[in-house]
Amino acid sequence: MPGREDDRALGWAAAALGGGMLLHVDRVPAWVSAAALVLLAWRLAAARARVRLPGTIARVLLAMLVAVAVLLRFHTLNGLAAGTALLILMASLKLLETWRRRDRMVLVAAGLFLLLAACLDRQSLLRAPLYLAEAWLCCAALAVVATDGFPGRAAFALAGRTLLYALPLAVLLFVFFPRLTGSFWSLPRGEEARTGLSDTMSPGSIGELTTSYDIAFRARFEGALPPPEQRYWRGPVLHDFDGATWRRGVGGRAAPWELSGRRYRYHVALEPSRHRWWFALDIPAQSPDPGVLLTHDYELMAARPVTDPTGYEALSYTGARTAEPLSDWDRLENTALPRGRNPRSLALAHALRTGAGSDAAFVASVLGFLRSGGFVYSLEPEKLGPEQIDDFLFRTRTGFCGHYASAFTVLMRAGGVPARVVTGYLGGEWNPVGGYLVVRQSDAHAWVEVWLPGSGWRRVDPTAVVAPERLTRGLLDLMPEVMSAPTRLLRGAPWLLGLLQRWDAANAWWNERVVKFDYGTQINLLEHLGLRSADAWALGWAFVAALLGWLALIAWQMQGGAGRGQRPDPVARAYARLCRKLARTGTARAPHQGPLDYGAALAAAHPALPGEAQALLALYARLRYGAGDPATRAREAEAFARAVRRLRVAAAPG
Repeated sequence: MPGREDDRALGWAAAALGGGMLLHVDRVPAWVSAAALVLLAWRLAAARARVRLPGTIARVLLAMLVAVAVLLRFHTLNGLAAGTALLILMASLKLLETWRRRDRMVLVAAGLFLLLAACLDRQSLLRAPLYLAEAWLCCAALAVVATDGFPGRAAFALAGRTLLYALPLAVLLFVFFPRLTGSFWSLPRGEEARTGLSDTMSPGSIGELTTSYDIAFRARFEGALPPPEQRYWRGPVLHDFDGATWRRGVGGRAAPWELSGRRYRYHVALEPSRHRWWFALDIPAQSPDPGVLLTHDYELMAARPVTDPTGYEALSYTGARTAEPLSDWDRLENTALPRGRNPRSLALAHALRTGAGSDAAFVASVLGFLRSGGFVYSLEPEKLGPEQIDDFLFRTRTGFCGHYASAFTVLMRAGGVPARVVTGYLGGEWNPVGGYLVVRQSDAHAWVEVWLPGSGWRRVDPTAVVAPERLTRGLLDLMPEVMSAPTRLLRGAPWLLGLLQRWDAANAWWNERVVKFDYGTQINLLEHLGLRSADAWALGWAFVAALLGWLALIAWQMQGGAGRGQRPDPVARAYARLCRKLARTGTARAPHQGPLDYGAALAAAHPALPGEAQALLALYARLRYGAGDPATRAREAEAFARAVRRLRVAAAPG
């Protein structure tokens, strides 16, 4: 062993590293966390002379083994996920050869790098206090490792003051340091499961989302909100049907349309979904972003999956009309049905079509069949057989939006009316604290659009004729039994719901103002500050000016502190308090008297004075002028301060 090991400093360094590991415990594979825990326990046990540490050759073999294991798991050593796992394992191996102060510094640095990796991975408001706590712990560990015998409480106090001094500079760097175009946080992410709509739908698939309380997006409107029955949020539009599953089509021609109805302008804050579509109310008038395509069926399709919180401004109308005829390709795509499937449904459609004089009358006839056919709205329908539409329409007659949209579209196509399934969300819960609508995964919905000559595509919601209350009430309000027990508790108690809304409003502000703070937001901020021609140079000069102001403030504080003299340390402050208490006896300490001389003067003047006062004066003399182990002296100093606070001295009479 190159030198004598400081077990206390090692413990602080290991704590800083362990805190960084805990930030990733739910991200890295379980075997990575388990291996790191074993190595950490191994090193701490060896510090107490309980076990032996491996030699150099064994450590090299272990390092090669963990590198190969990470490579086999992630198929790379680059990227945030693989790099974080490798850093955790290599830093844990470094523990096995930690002997000197430099080695312990490396462990603390590894903890800081793990903190940075966590910040790049997730930036939710809930994790911000964890990141602050880890930064505080790492700074305190640096103080302990760098200075032998530094007390833990003093290390935390020093780290806290240092972070407070650095906070203004951190804010200045965040606000004014010029950024590249795009989000600073846009790093390659590993594949991770996300809830949300997909580009396929079978009759039962949307039911998988109905119990999810996760947020899909938030929408803040300029002006009045759309009424609940008009809050249809368009997502994937599905054209192809194989008898069991609906899928997106191959594309068609966008017919010129005339936007109609009420116009709404709003801002959408989209949560990560790992899908490419953005959501818009009903009929979007235009694409909200150059990287997002407005398709021929009014979808908003982004070039890249949504992996970070995304905000955009949108303009929508509640309707669109066109006098153009439907193209041959679109008619063929939206009337196609698989051969030989669901024969009873096809026969029903032909019978209803025979009695209908127009496409609009046929739509009304099918809706009438659903309204009077004994159908039931339920989130727990029976499992359907191979001929799903026949089984639903003629046997079970129980289902939810996916069942009704699928069956209605098949009947429309069988009657010669072009129809397509639209998936998205219906509704939204008003948050009075933040002033926006919250659309959750439980609001997932499916409806139908049919082509009517002279009008174009018209929305028809077959679910509304079976469960009309679904148009005005959210699914969780309509069927609270589908919620989990914690969700029922939150929504059942008004005060808990109020807290949830406040927390969600804080999260929305955090995502909008902090996580998505980019170059464009910086330029807008400078313009609000009066710099009309703001650009990257203006950002740079603004940062320099703010930095100089911060440095001037720090210099002024340091100069003021030097002029006032150094603040007494805790032991000196406790001694001053002791002298003030003892002065109540009528014998004050003279400026030239040391603690022992003062004790002798007190003993002569007040023979009945408790011996505790003499003992405290003697202890102060030893603490101030004696020698000893730093850790022992630190404990004695804390005991001295506590004893002074407890001491009671009677005042001299008269």
